[in-house]
Amino acid sequence: QVRVVESGGGLVQPGGSLRLSCEASGRTEYSMAWFRQAPGKAREFVAIASPGGTTNVADFVKGRFTISRDGRKNSMALQMNSLKPEDTAVYYCAADLAYGRIAIQHQADYWGQGTQVTVSS
Repeated sequence: QVRVVESGGGLVQPGGSLRLSCEASGRTEYSMAWFRQAPGKAREFVAIASPGGTTNVADFVKGRFTISRDGRKNSMALQMNSLKPEDTAVYYCAADLAYGRIAIQHQADYWGQGTQVTVSS
């Protein structure tokens, strides 16, 4: 069973920054992505990175959020800048062998427990 663990959430003021990290266990290299879910709203796709470094971010965070893979296998980060109150949500990391399954279908085989991000003054 693949274990996915997020870290780095917290409380930040509007305009501030946070960096989320995610690691997935296992020797297979996965495409990894971030989703988020605000109270009373559906889960939404935020960003994805393939093992080879191909990335894509949702339009509503483009220019503010950056997703990246580091040198370690199945390790990824989401740098969030210029945060807004509407970015408040639980952020989930997901991993899957198929990039398209995450990017297009917004589905994944493996999910983390989520980390809370709260943007408030």
